[in-house]
Amino acid sequence: MTAFRIGIDLGGTKIEAAALDRGGALRLRRRTATPAGDYAGTIAAVAGLVAGIEQEIGARTSVGIGIPGTIVAATGLVKNANSTWLIGRPLADDVEAALGRPVRFANDANCFALSEAIDGAGAGHGTVFGVILGTGVGGGIAIGGRILVGANAIAGEWGHNPLPAPRLDELADEWPGPPCYCGRSGCIESFLSGPGLAADHRRHGGGTMDAAEIAAGAAGGDAACRATLDRYAERLARALAGVINILDPDVIVLGGGLSSLACLYDDVPRHWGRHVFSDRVATRLLPPVHGDSSGVRGAAWLWPPEAAP
Repeated sequence: MTAFRIGIDLGGTKIEAAALDRGGALRLRRRTATPAGDYAGTIAAVAGLVAGIEQEIGARTSVGIGIPGTIVAATGLVKNANSTWLIGRPLADDVEAALGRPVRFANDANCFALSEAIDGAGAGHGTVFGVILGTGVGGGIAIGGRILVGANAIAGEWGHNPLPAPRLDELADEWPGPPCYCGRSGCIESFLSGPGLAADHRRHGGGTMDAAEIAAGAAGGDAACRATLDRYAERLARALAGVINILDPDVIVLGGGLSSLACLYDDVPRHWGRHVFSDRVATRLLPPVHGDSSGVRGAAWLWPPEAAP
């Protein structure tokens, strides 16, 4: 049984790697810039991180990798990746060849959900829905401490469903909704991502501000910023109510940059009740325990100690 596991979070701007000990404690953490647009360079960067960590800990380990997309089981090729230079590439085969061992891969939102389900905000709960609210909007499902992948490898990808229960003002002023990079309009991601929040603020006359500036403005008493966050919370409530109606999770854990908006944890549950098909909502909305470490931690957890090569 190996004493350590390495997890890697393969992001669009950085690649982060961490070594977890047998009990799940993070012992070593390293990162490097992602060679954006360079497929061979990306594989080399991953291999370099693994080699460096293994040299420091003096052991060969299992490796799990979270990616901003998914690998199609039938073809072994990457799809739905924000890091577009990975799309259509046999990433698993090439990384395994570079490292000389089996490697487990999962969507980065699935890794987040797994980390928080095992020993984070969702620990001890049967069904955990992990949400990424950042540059994009993603989601992952962990049931009984295991990732639900789905027949099409897209379980949890709620961000590319239409925003549900549109209000009259949205129908009049914004229909069919903001354009999304996926080619459709009105996706949840186009409203609830960081860029979506900033765009909504501009559409309502608030000027050009990013999410952090809007949050600071609201805290300082700016009415336009407060109104933007109120719209955001109400839309997030509608979107998550759809998840609750289908999955009925015990816990929903927010991750990504927008998970730091403290108002969401009170405001969203206050709104979602009228959209949930139940007389009461027992689902809890929680911040992450492991924060931006959840990606690498969840990737490492893809290998339970007894299964590590």
